[in-house]
This record gives sequence, C-alpha cells and structure tokens, in this order.
Amino acid sequence: MSRTVPTDHELTQVPLFAELSRKQLSLASRLTTPLDLPAGQVLARQGSVGAEFFVVLEGVVEVVRSGDLVATRGAGSPLGEIALLGARPRTATLIAQTPVHARVASQREFSGLLAEVPEISQRLHAIMMERLAA
Repeated sequence: MSRTVPTDHELTQVPLFAELSRKQLSLASRLTTPLDLPAGQVLARQGSVGAEFFVVLEGVVEVVRSGDLVATRGAGSPLGEIALLGARPRTATLIAQTPVHARVASQREFSGLLAEVPEISQRLHAIMMERLAA
C-alpha cells in the first residue's frame, strides 16, 4: 500500500469528506491517525463499547453480526459510527478481510470533528440510518 499520497488528498477520495473545504480536510487529517492492519485483524467487537471511528482507505473489512457475515466494506467506507453516534454498544464485529489501510479517530477526536464540521455529522447520520434499516 503506497503512502506517497498526502493524507488530505487521500481523504478527498472518501465520499464522506469529498466536498469539504481544504481547512476542513486539514482538520479531518489532524484528528485522525493512520492505521495499517493485516488480514484477519479485528477492528471492533460486537457488543463492546465503541471507542473509535474508522474510515477505510484501502482494503476490505467484513461486518459480522452474531457470527454471520452481513456485509463487506471497502475503500471510502466509514465504520464504527453507529456506536459513537448512537451511544450504544458495537452492533457488529469488524474484521480486516485483506490488509487494510485506514484512518482512525478516538471518541474525543471524532466528537471534535463533528463539532467543527457539522456536514460530516449529517452525512454519518444518513449512513447510520441506512445501515440500521438494512
């Protein structure tokens, strides 16, 4: 996985961040940390307290609920938003199906990002509602 692309540009490839200003992208970049995971690594466990928000930049993540594969998420996918936005336990286990390059934000960083860029909150709520409906 090549890391020669600046983070701000990487984030423009994510639909959640695509229409943000340069200043907002810079903030999103500062409030997230790069994360590289091998295939098979668990990002989050169903039922646990949600403490992180992830955005997949490269790779594929399996979404497993009660032992059943319910979805796969690839590049551009936000993950972990349901637990953080809904103040509820994780609704699924997230497992890297392939090596994954992502950005991760702690609960505090995530809250700061939403406070500073309310457009992200609106988009995440729409995504969360779609996922809960499915």
